[in-house]
Amino acid sequence: MNNQDNLLNLLVENKIINLAQLAEVKQAATVVNGTIESVLLERGFINQEELMDLKAKVYNLPYRNLVGEKINEQYLNSIPQEVSQNYKIVCFNKDADKIYVGILDPNNFKAVEAVDFLAKGAGLRAEYYLISEASYEAVFKQYENLTKEVDSALKEKTIEDEQERDEAKKEVKIEFQEITKSAPVVKIVSVIIRHAIDGRASDIHIEPLQKETRVRYRIDGVLQTSLLLPKNVHNSIVARIKVMSKLKLDETRIPQDGRIRLNIEDKEIDLRVSILPLMEEEKVVMRILDLTKGAPTLEELGYTGIGLKVIKNNIKKSDGMLLVTGPTGSGKSTTLFSVMNILNKENVNISTLEDPIEYFIKGANQSQVKPEIGYTFATGLRSLLRQDPDIIMVGEIRDSETAELAIHAGLTGHFVLSTLHTNSALGAVPRLIDMKVEPFLLGSTINTIIAQRLARRICVHCKQETKVPEDIMIFIKEVASKIAPSILKEMIKNFDKNNIILYKGAGCPRCGGLGYGGRVALNEVIDVNDKIKEIIMNKNSRLKLEDILASQKFITMAQDGVLKILQGITTAEEVSRVVHN
Repeated sequence: MNNQDNLLNLLVENKIINLAQLAEVKQAATVVNGTIESVLLERGFINQEELMDLKAKVYNLPYRNLVGEKINEQYLNSIPQEVSQNYKIVCFNKDADKIYVGILDPNNFKAVEAVDFLAKGAGLRAEYYLISEASYEAVFKQYENLTKEVDSALKEKTIEDEQERDEAKKEVKIEFQEITKSAPVVKIVSVIIRHAIDGRASDIHIEPLQKETRVRYRIDGVLQTSLLLPKNVHNSIVARIKVMSKLKLDETRIPQDGRIRLNIEDKEIDLRVSILPLMEEEKVVMRILDLTKGAPTLEELGYTGIGLKVIKNNIKKSDGMLLVTGPTGSGKSTTLFSVMNILNKENVNISTLEDPIEYFIKGANQSQVKPEIGYTFATGLRSLLRQDPDIIMVGEIRDSETAELAIHAGLTGHFVLSTLHTNSALGAVPRLIDMKVEPFLLGSTINTIIAQRLARRICVHCKQETKVPEDIMIFIKEVASKIAPSILKEMIKNFDKNNIILYKGAGCPRCGGLGYGGRVALNEVIDVNDKIKEIIMNKNSRLKLEDILASQKFITMAQDGVLKILQGITTAEEVSRVVHN
């Protein structure tokens, strides 16, 4: 007996309808090609809430009537508005280990899957209640999205501006700083920051255009326009951010840098503020750092196979240097922190020099450089060497002095981790030699060179098979053919070059319709073994890819990208975007 038959039996048992009416309802549903439930409601045999109460018994779920209930905003936002709208679900209560979820359709398994995923990510479990369409609509109306909140604040700002103009006519002077503390502007800035954090943005751009102010978020490495505001609020928003970051309100001629520390939903959020003067107004960029979030593991970042083995083998050494290379925003610092989490033991002293401090590591001695007062990577490194360190992390090698000190630290019994701006792992060696590092010192010190880029991951919630143009398929097959068969077999189970299946994200509420969610590192890792050291130390020789391939198993960044395409982690478009051959 199916669930519909069980529901009909319950209706008869509870004397809501008799057998004759049951037959009549079934006949009517067939004639109009509708549902039995809709016929029952239309003919007045039962109301919506009574029907859902009975239906809950059929599905062995508790029933809840939410019509007229005011839901706590924190509980409601446990499920994003887009997810609620897509799956017809709402969160109406929450406690220490559980969220209480109203669901409209008990057969909507995708809804249950989405909620379970959200709850698990917050360390909670979900308890489901069957609700009616009226209950769902009543709760859903309580959502306040970004646009509504800002519109409300803008209306307040307009009224406030009119009042200020009237007062100005009466020659009443208003201090600029007081204006920036006005409730509408405070609310606008608060909403901009909060929604950036909720949307996993790494940066917020607030930039003046000709007729409006544009707010963009950088999510998974790509800038997306989130909001367009009237031009007349721009200066007030900039002033409010200056007040929050303790910058000079009356200074609009030169760039200013500051920071804002906030506590949002028990998260310590650090905002690094940069203000740049343009032709008429100022542009604001805020880098978002979640200080309570730990660095991911190397595996979570996307390190696998032979590259991961090389890193884990070489970090067992007590001295030498590990370098991570790549452009700005390629996740170099995150990779260093993942390595430091492995090395962080009770019996070692880890000291770092950073700009800025992005992750906090329990037990490590982390220091923020301040170039404006002369505390640079070079001067800081000299001081660190007097702190009896076992492991030193230098955020970036920017100049000859820092490079020389870092190399000497690696030679004198310290394990040094640092980053360098080069386009490939091979490019790190000539870059350091250009910084006046002697080749024989470099060859003696360096153990591992990593290069990486960040590509967007395919959204796991809307992942589906796809077909790609023939030229892309030819490229994938060509790159795959150059990967050692043993590596290809290890990384891609049952690989068949004649039957390659590729994936993409269709776009869903969880990924904002983009088809991507999160990022993965495309990387190449050089094991600086004795053969490579010999080539580096030879002044008349230049390290080439052929030397690497002859001395070890090695996967180039493009090959690693293709492996991740074949594994269904990312797309060919993403690999093409971030890897420059």
